[in-house]
Amino acid sequence: MNSDSVNNTANTAETDSTHFIEDIIINDLKPGGRFEGKQVHTRFPPEPNGYLHIGHAKAIVIDFGMAERFNGICNLRMDDTNPSKEDVVYVTSIQEDIRWLGYDWDDRFYYASEYFPQMYELACQLIRKNLAFVCELKPEEIRKTRGTLSTPATPSPWRDRPTEESLGLFERMKQGEFPDGAMTLRAKIDLTSGNFNMRDPVLYRIVHAHHHRTGNDWCIYPMYDYAHPLEDALESITHSLCSLEFEDHRPLYDWVIDNLDGLPSRPRQIEFARLNIDHTVLSKRKLRALVESGIVNGWDDPRMPTLSGLRRRGYTPRSIRSFCNRIGVSKVNSTVDYNFLEHCLREDLNENAERVMGVLKPVKLIIDNYPENQSEYFEIENNPNRPEDGTRQITFSRELWIDEDDFRIDPPRKFHRLFPGNEVRLKAAYVIRCTGYRCDSDGNLLEIHAEYDPATRGGQTPDGRKIKGTIHWVDAKTAVEAEVRLYDNLFSVADPDASDQDFMSLVDPGSLIVLKDCKVESSLATTETQTSFQFLRLGYFCLDPDSRPDRLVFNRSVSLKDSYRP
Repeated sequence: MNSDSVNNTANTAETDSTHFIEDIIINDLKPGGRFEGKQVHTRFPPEPNGYLHIGHAKAIVIDFGMAERFNGICNLRMDDTNPSKEDVVYVTSIQEDIRWLGYDWDDRFYYASEYFPQMYELACQLIRKNLAFVCELKPEEIRKTRGTLSTPATPSPWRDRPTEESLGLFERMKQGEFPDGAMTLRAKIDLTSGNFNMRDPVLYRIVHAHHHRTGNDWCIYPMYDYAHPLEDALESITHSLCSLEFEDHRPLYDWVIDNLDGLPSRPRQIEFARLNIDHTVLSKRKLRALVESGIVNGWDDPRMPTLSGLRRRGYTPRSIRSFCNRIGVSKVNSTVDYNFLEHCLREDLNENAERVMGVLKPVKLIIDNYPENQSEYFEIENNPNRPEDGTRQITFSRELWIDEDDFRIDPPRKFHRLFPGNEVRLKAAYVIRCTGYRCDSDGNLLEIHAEYDPATRGGQTPDGRKIKGTIHWVDAKTAVEAEVRLYDNLFSVADPDASDQDFMSLVDPGSLIVLKDCKVESSLATTETQTSFQFLRLGYFCLDPDSRPDRLVFNRSVSLKDSYRP
């Protein structure tokens, strides 16, 4: 990209409403700016030690979104510098989740482990410059010597170790001569700094563990604060966008780059507030505990905030991108209402989901004056918001399934659904009047009886009478059996992280309700997994991977009622 096109992009961006990251990039691209004449180059660098969650989605949208905004490029990089917790299964899931969200990295896929040889040589350069030394303090001893805000750190006894001795020991560390924790490589910076990250931080530690890519080739691994700036510089990243907890680490990020020769670029780190959302946890450690304890059914449990869990529940890429864009980008941490995430999904599905009929708590409705062996078809629109989606045929016969919540023997005031003597309209079919019902010896409702008015077919009311209630139904002859899983917030409190109780004790036992004997219309028999539907009057649902041809399983993605108020 030439400077003219960069400037044109920046000028275009200036005319729009921008957030602070965009403003920084715009200024960096201007004539005389830090990256004048360069292409914007960002990266998304997850550690492959777990599944991505909704918080990562915000970072993905920002990292890839800023590259798109300025006609730049974005790398995907696995930050695989901690072999004891990483696995190739997480690498695969991360790639799948990012592609599902609608982003791609083309051929710019990297691993931090690709740079281990360069990182080692650059660490040797720091030793030769007397900016790093091999330290024999144990981790707990290092913590005890860090000092306080009012007192400086205590220098390591090995801080003034001769350069050649540190180089020799560092090589022996690399060759595997020492056990875990025996030695570290530490930077020599400023023991009096008010920023604890600058008080001779550890750059390398010994870890004898199998690495998912390099096997047992390495037994020393770089710390994040050392590896990350080097990875960015070696990939010629311009803007290293990261969450706010790394703001205090930025001086160390810059120190590493400033004190090494031969790096191809000097990236700029910019921090933004991470996403917090109520009624959930986003800590990988806590999410792993939920999985390993069996409280949830895996990383893709639809109650989990993981992208795989949200996808299984029926969230769409469009709804998640909309959510991430609309919550904004700031430097101030805040908590977002989970209802707003549901609001974004509801908006998308209301526009795009096909309408169908399903009965979650079925009770038999018998229309006594309808011919016993007769069936007929009704044409019903697939989506009133999308006429181009056309119509489908549904069957109607003497026996139907309706929802037991749509019938009352003794109805409350303003109950406009079915009760003895009352009339309702069956969606897209006829007006019926309840003539009776039958219960078993325990008072459980067995069946409802009614008569239909043939003159009201397809919504007609020739005599002009007003029918206040319309209910959904499914033809008993053609209905398909289904299991429906109703999901709610996983936790019973808004902030499980802040509670004095163990967070796992706060899991809401009502966060999953399974309805076994539901009935859905026959058009759903050939539904493909992840297809979303609006079950009329009930909510939005999608087919779960647990489905079988003889037993469909649907997850409720979100209810029809929108409780979010901006």
